[in-house]
Amino acid sequence: MNETYKQNFLRAGAIAKEVRAYGKSLIKPGASYNDVIAQIYRKISELGAIPAFPPQIALDHIAAHFLPQPDEDILFSTQVVKLDVGVCVSGAIGDCAVTIDLSGKYQPLIDAAEAALLAAEQILEVGLPIREIGKAIEMTIISCGFKPVRNLSGHGLGVYQVHTPPGIPNYDDRSRGVLTPGMTFAIEPFATDGKGMIYEAGRPGIFSFAASRPVHSDFARSLIPKIKSFQGLPFSIHDLAKDLPLPKVHAAVDELLDTGVINGYAPFIEEGHGMVAQAENSVLIDEKGKVFITTR
Repeated sequence: MNETYKQNFLRAGAIAKEVRAYGKSLIKPGASYNDVIAQIYRKISELGAIPAFPPQIALDHIAAHFLPQPDEDILFSTQVVKLDVGVCVSGAIGDCAVTIDLSGKYQPLIDAAEAALLAAEQILEVGLPIREIGKAIEMTIISCGFKPVRNLSGHGLGVYQVHTPPGIPNYDDRSRGVLTPGMTFAIEPFATDGKGMIYEAGRPGIFSFAASRPVHSDFARSLIPKIKSFQGLPFSIHDLAKDLPLPKVHAAVDELLDTGVINGYAPFIEEGHGMVAQAENSVLIDEKGKVFITTR
């Protein structure tokens, strides 16, 4: 890890932390989902960064990867709202999340996710088996009377890459990896009062570039330079549909998915339709073994 990357990673984390707090302040009953997202985009730009992925606001039993279509909107009312924010500074990424209970009924669930995140952070050191992070998360959430979502996890953070190895589990997965100097990653507990597993369902709203391949339609082909401009970072249908006819964009995206030019990510639904809370921070371990929680 060179010093430039380290400083960019610390800066990305600081911006992500600020944007998360700003976004949280906007999420109130009666607020527009699309307005909140637009204000988060503006805030990231004002602070000198770019989105590492489209700001995510998943509701109730949807754990992640949710966006309404560009011609739709949602007004917040009594939902359990998960805000997941990522920012990128010269390739370095800050990734963090928080959950807001607008119903007044699920604060203990949110507290369980936050307590699990803190418990994991407090044991971080070089040489720690990664499974111990999962164990700390699992034990904390269970002690609060809930379940971790076992098939969601934290993840490595690379240069212009939001998800890289290693996975950071939310339970003791018996893996053999250990923390080493130079690692950058996100710890991301999900707690639920449901079954503790998720499945994918619905139309993808988040995408990433996969490979250059031949496509049939001129319109689909015309979107590829825009897709490549995200430098491998995830993007949304909203990013492609600005000033373009939405039906044509949908048809082009379907073609690009079918031909393997892009990957699509559908919403993650809790199997028992239980409520889901999320907490997340980004971590850097420098070459001397010092641990930085960059978004705390």
